[in-house]
Amino acid sequence: MQAQSWHPDQDATPTPRDVEAMAEVLEGRHGFYAADVAEFFSTQHSVRGDAGRCWAWAGVAEIIRRRTAQRVASH
Repeated sequence: MQAQSWHPDQDATPTPRDVEAMAEVLEGRHGFYAADVAEFFSTQHSVRGDAGRCWAWAGVAEIIRRRTAQRVASH
């Protein structure tokens, strides 16, 4: 089996399910800072002109912030 490699010139726009999974992974690894980490990735892709990945990471940050707000509101 051949390992997949990332190619920056290929469109790799994730599905909504992928974005949800990315949010879960960041929340698990970075906790309170997860949204900030996603924003960092979004900004880096924006600077490099990769709109698809910029948009995806911005969506991840939004999902994380929404989940955080729901948790705070429920307590």
